Amino acid sequence: MSNSTVPRSRAGAKTGKRKPDGSPPGGDAGRAAGRRAGRRAGQGAGKLSFRLRFRRDRTLILMALPAVALVLVFTYIPVLGNVVAFQDYDPYLSDNGFVAMFESPWTGLENFQRIFADSAFWHAVQNTFVLFFLQLVLYFPIPVLLALLINSVVRPRVRAVAQAVMYLPHFFSWVLVVTVFQQIFGGAGIIAQTLRRHGHQGIDLMTDPGIFKFLVTAEGVWKDAGWGIIVFLAALSAVSPDLYEAAAMDGAGRWRRMWHVTLPALRPVIALLLVLRVGDALTVGFEQLLLQRDSVGPGASEVLDTYVWWNGIRNQDFGYAAAAGLVKGVVGLGLVLTANKVAHLMGEQGVYKK
Repeated sequence: MSNSTVPRSRAGAKTGKRKPDGSPPGGDAGRAAGRRAGRRAGQGAGKLSFRLRFRRDRTLILMALPAVALVLVFTYIPVLGNVVAFQDYDPYLSDNGFVAMFESPWTGLENFQRIFADSAFWHAVQNTFVLFFLQLVLYFPIPVLLALLINSVVRPRVRAVAQAVMYLPHFFSWVLVVTVFQQIFGGAGIIAQTLRRHGHQGIDLMTDPGIFKFLVTAEGVWKDAGWGIIVFLAALSAVSPDLYEAAAMDGAGRWRRMWHVTLPALRPVIALLLVLRVGDALTVGFEQLLLQRDSVGPGASEVLDTYVWWNGIRNQDFGYAAAAGLVKGVVGLGLVLTANKVAHLMGEQGVYKK
């Protein structure tokens, strides 16, 4: 029996011993003191001087400097060039194109008025959105389906070979992609020669304006589906096998497991890529379409990017082309914000949080 006259709880508080439930001694007062001490410690940690923080993070800063410099030089500084959209810009007014921006006459909104009154511009907008919706409906689901198919393959070697074969065209240039399709679907391609050899009339799909939009979508699927497969396979690798085992024990078949386990795991990645794809809606493949412009004509192949190039580079109407590019950028930004808002309404994070 202790001879101390101090109550048991106070003795515990003086000796610093914790109670059996793990709470700090002293009850609510002790917990409040602990919280205050934690806040003071956090505030002290956040008051590091700039010199100390720079010394702590200098390695990471040095690693990030080249990337920051590239983004600054090739992304943010060229944004200042949008001022030529409000000018009758003439780069030959000075030996320096930057100085010519200050010497070119201002036209205000005249370039934008010309754009909105130009029927060729609206035709390019129509072709751009038609190609975007075709690629969204026909191209976007294919990487998901192929990723699910590859993920269902049991043998790792077969899975690796299939993934490598599908990803290889991603490294091809558009010149090579168009050449491959020309050798298959062109007037002198394999299909046409085979039909003529058997007494039929040959076909030339590469010069048919009616199916050009579907042909462009097929080229995009063949070239870039492999990249999407890798993204979705990475998301599938994070799914715990315990979820599949639990679903199987509950009697769920293969399709049920795919619907209730696999697709919910892919939904955040699908939402993110969909937002990025919508933001890139007005950029449907400049080089790809420019290479095939002469074979099908501008009526089928003219999009906003080729329209800007044709007016800005070929016709040297730089202010007009800059105005068209600025309109495209503003509309693209609006599409990104709208798609990201829809992703938030669906419960996904999107490109950025709320």
